[in-house]
Formats: sequence, structure tokens, C-alpha cells
Amino acid sequence: MTLAAPSPTMASSPLTTLIAGRRRTGLLAVAGLGLACLLLTVVAIGQGAISIAPGRVAEILMARLSGDTTLLEGRDVLVVLNIRLPRVLLGLLVGAGLAVSGALMQGLFRNPLADPGLVGVSSGAALAAATTIVLGDRLLAGTMMKLPFAALPAGAFCGGLISTLALYLIATRGGRTSVATMLLAGVALGALAGALTGLLAFMSDDRQLRDLTFWSLGSLGGASWTKLTVVAPIILPLLLLMPLLARGLNGLMLGEAEAYHLGIPVQRIKALAILLVALAVGASVATAGLIGFVGIVVPHLIRLCVGPDHRLLLPLSALGGAMLLVGADIVARLIVVPAELPIGIVTATIGAPFFLWLLLRRTSLIDV
Repeated sequence: MTLAAPSPTMASSPLTTLIAGRRRTGLLAVAGLGLACLLLTVVAIGQGAISIAPGRVAEILMARLSGDTTLLEGRDVLVVLNIRLPRVLLGLLVGAGLAVSGALMQGLFRNPLADPGLVGVSSGAALAAATTIVLGDRLLAGTMMKLPFAALPAGAFCGGLISTLALYLIATRGGRTSVATMLLAGVALGALAGALTGLLAFMSDDRQLRDLTFWSLGSLGGASWTKLTVVAPIILPLLLLMPLLARGLNGLMLGEAEAYHLGIPVQRIKALAILLVALAVGASVATAGLIGFVGIVVPHLIRLCVGPDHRLLLPLSALGGAMLLVGADIVARLIVVPAELPIGIVTATIGAPFFLWLLLRRTSLIDV
């Protein structure tokens, strides 16, 4: 008597069940984090020197969306719609852009220590923005024209792109990327960019010096609907495009040669990832200044919770980064009321101890 061969459907059912379960878990995680982000947004709009109850904030937002002008009267309406709402929306965009940029760099270099701020990309973008402020004002000094705000994201993008390309070219030899070279080159590039930014600060006048101080500390205090309309068309499409790299980044986890044999266009993935990171970091630095550690803290925590699959890691990092920056902005607004603490100080206070813990926990990841 011969035994019947196991059915392919029966043999694959445990794997199919596992994949379906992970997919459901991922969708629930995205939905849960999205809901938490929405609630935090309502709370953040009401926090500050003038406190507004979350219920009143929700009422104003719903009235604005429905067009009911009878409820859009009073000082709290002006605070919510003209000051707090653009600030929180900018924080959501910048936090999501920085966190996803960190996840992309970590996937590109195959190391959780990679971060746009730590490897000099943010410093390069800030240097270009500082150059645009100081030299742009001097070039237009004899005219009646003012430096357009769109010039700042463009300049910061160019600086971030040049820094990212330089870092990748220095750290890659023979098709292999050295993590130690990447980190050391990033420190060197960041130091060089910081020195040149200091030189520009020395050359600047009082108004330009105040603007440069804004870049160095990071803040969402200058948020407005005008800035939001310039930055949103840059960051939102990037957030929609970044998940398209998930399959390629998952393949790169096996190594570049293995990914190539799997049919993944490795060089195209690298080039697109570098371009998207430079765009996101450039736009973020141009509007909010230097905000560090968002790109390393959020992706690593998400990776610890859901694993390294970039199909989940990228969207969850976007939501987590948005929540982290909005939460840090709440702390920055409340800790020294009625003054305001630069948000870069808050994120550095959170991120620096986390990075030290990560170094102590994952020292084996650094090739020396």
C-alpha cells in the first residue's frame, strides 16, 4: 500500500497562516499608531502658553472642515488655526521625514547605527541653508528683492545630497560598504560642515546670526501656512514613495551580491534611497533646523517591536517619528512657559542616552 503524498495546500498552510497573521498584526499596528498620532495631534494643538481643552480643539477643527463659521469666533480660534495647527502639521511632516530617512539609511548601510544626523547629512544640509541665508542676503542687498523661502529647501537639499553622496563614495570600496568608515567619515563631514557654518556665523550680521542660531538648535516656532505649503509638496510625495523601496531594502539585508542575484536593481535602489533621504532631510532642515536622533531612535524601536521587514518598518517609522517630534514639541513649549525651549535640545536629551545604550548593546556591529 502506497501512502498519498501530502497536499501542497496542506504543506503550505502553516506558512500561509503565519504570513497572514503577520500581515494582520502589521495592519493593526499601523492603524493603532495612526489613531494614537491623531489623538496626540489634537492634544498638541491645545498645549502652550494659552491652554485649550482637547474638546474645544476638536470642535474648532470640525467646524473649520464643515464650514460652520458660527463656532469660529474668539481668541482660541485664532490660536488653533493660525498658530498651533500649522506648527503641529509641520512637526508631523518633519518627524515622519526624518524617521523614514533614518530607516532608509539603516537599510542602505545594513546597520541600525546609521542616521542622517550622525553621519553628517543634516550638517551638510544646514551648511547649505546657512550659505543660502548669508550669501543670498548679500547678493540681494542692493536690490528690493527678498530671498524667497523656496530657496532654503532647494539649498538644503543640495547640501544634503552632496553630503550623502560623499559619505557613500568614501565608505564604499569594491561594492562593499564599511560601517566603521561610514561612521568616521560622517563625523568628519559633520565637523567640517560645522566649522564652515561657524565661519558663516562669523561673517553674518545680527539678523542673519539669529537665523543661524535657529538652524543650529532646531525649532518649530517659525511654522506658518506659507512654509507648510512649500514643504508639504516635498515631504508628502517622499513618504508615499519610500515604501516602494521596501522589497529592495529587504533584499539588501542579505548582502548586495545576494540581492543582485534575486533580481533586485541594487544600484537603482541605492540611488533612489540617497535622493529621497537628501530631499527629506533638506526640506526638514530648511524649515525646522537641526533636529537630531529622530532618525535613529524611532526606526530602532520599531524594529525591536515588529522586526526588520521594511514593508512595516517604513510606515510605522513615519508614524512614530511624527509622534516623537510632536511630543517633543509639547515638552519644548511647556517646560519653560511662557518661553519656548528649542526642540533640538529635547530630542538630543532623549536620543543621546538611547544612542549610548545602543552602542553598548550592539558594539559587535561596528567593524574596527
